[in-house]
Amino acid sequence: MYPFPQAIAPAVKSHIDAQAAFLNDMSKSLFASFQQMCDLNIQLVQTMLEETTLASKQVLSADRQSELLSAAASRAQPTADKLRAYQQHIARLAADAQVELARVAEQHVQNTSRTARALADEVARDATEQTERGLRAQEETARQFTDPFARGGNGAAQPQGASRQHMPPGGQPAAGQGGQQRSATTH
Repeated sequence: MYPFPQAIAPAVKSHIDAQAAFLNDMSKSLFASFQQMCDLNIQLVQTMLEETTLASKQVLSADRQSELLSAAASRAQPTADKLRAYQQHIARLAADAQVELARVAEQHVQNTSRTARALADEVARDATEQTERGLRAQEETARQFTDPFARGGNGAAQPQGASRQHMPPGGQPAAGQGGQQRSATTH
């Protein structure tokens, strides 16, 4: 009915389990890296808001224009330093994420490769068996249809040396089918 068997082969199940474990660990690693990146961005925004608030207070409290410029200049250097630290944190997070992904891949690659090989071997073996069964069925069908005239009217094959005459139930050949007609004479 269906071209695939209903039961799941053990090789398929083990390969799916290995792939699921690999993808699960990869997604955990990626999610942890993404969470660290989000935390870093939130920290940057909080720090920038604090810096902006301090700079605004200093600008608003300045009486002269020279105090205004010095307040703005004094806040520029710490902001640049914080942006540089943010870039370094991002680079460190990217490197850590890459190391973690490589570790997860290394941890799962042997098991996944082994299960993939086992699955490929089973698929090849099943394909070979199916092909052999198909060939045997084709050979059997071809053998049955090699001599279509060897079959009688009822579809049953007759032996090669069998007579083609129809014998009535009495065992005598029917009239007109060969043999001599014996007639009983009454004298």
